[in-house]
Amino acid sequence: MAGVTLVELMVALAIGSFLIIGAVQVYNQSRQAYVINDSIARVQETAQFAMDTIEADLRMASNFGRTSRADMIQGRSLSIDPNPKGLAAPAGCGAAWALDLERSVEGSNNAYALPCAANGGGQGNSDTVTVRRATVAAVPLDAARLQVQSTRIQGEVMDDGAIPAGFDAVTSQTHNLMVSSYYVAASSTLIPGVPTLRRKTLGSAGGGAVIDDIEVAPGVENLQLQFGVDMDGDNTVDRYVNPADAIITPGAVGYVPAARVITARVWLVVRSLSPEIGIVDLADYEPGDVDLGVPNDQFRRLMVSKTILLRNART
Repeated sequence: MAGVTLVELMVALAIGSFLIIGAVQVYNQSRQAYVINDSIARVQETAQFAMDTIEADLRMASNFGRTSRADMIQGRSLSIDPNPKGLAAPAGCGAAWALDLERSVEGSNNAYALPCAANGGGQGNSDTVTVRRATVAAVPLDAARLQVQSTRIQGEVMDDGAIPAGFDAVTSQTHNLMVSSYYVAASSTLIPGVPTLRRKTLGSAGGGAVIDDIEVAPGVENLQLQFGVDMDGDNTVDRYVNPADAIITPGAVGYVPAARVITARVWLVVRSLSPEIGIVDLADYEPGDVDLGVPNDQFRRLMVSKTILLRNART
């Protein structure tokens, strides 16, 4: 007779059970490592995308086509009149938001201070940054948009799709005016309850200028900004100041006309979209000039920073 005894069968079952248990443990560990690595990668990806988006705008601040001299552009906001040409500026944020071209980069410190409401509510202790510039490539004339006609020495903002007097199609170019304000909203429209980076952008619809408010990157919970200022005209940063510092704010007590912003330092604090079992975030996050404290929760976080050169800073 062929076969195995009961003892042999029990031994085989025992060995098989140990092998299965070992395989299950290896699978669970591999699965856990995959989940952790995937979560880390997603947070890093969000941080990289958000930083790249902001950086692309900041680098081109004060580019108005063929000129970077915002003070030579007619139709820009003046201290006595935010809209001297009566242009069809978009409703909501005020004419100065779109036309204050001399302030090609500006921000608010640890508060939402834009003149129009935040979509999803402004996140406390987070900065905002507004960038004003023109498209890099020349575009066709468009009466539905705010545009800048510029030469090497001057420019003019227009809203009627016609080349202004004193300009021609040979020595000047037409560019769309671009204005972007980045801020952190307390709640995402895509994933309610999750903070998110949003951007208000100058656009057009229905034959006129409008403000589009779009969600850029869910998971960004804090944005901090500081400006590198050249105080003596030698093209090097002498000090870093917070947004709206008196040194760089025209009309403020302590304003220094010679001070020139040539770099921007940006911090982002990004968190995972959902809590993770087995982790507790006990790090103390201190981006820029704010101390966010210890979250003491189960969200994975990453803080990144970058110093960005403003290519068109006026010398």
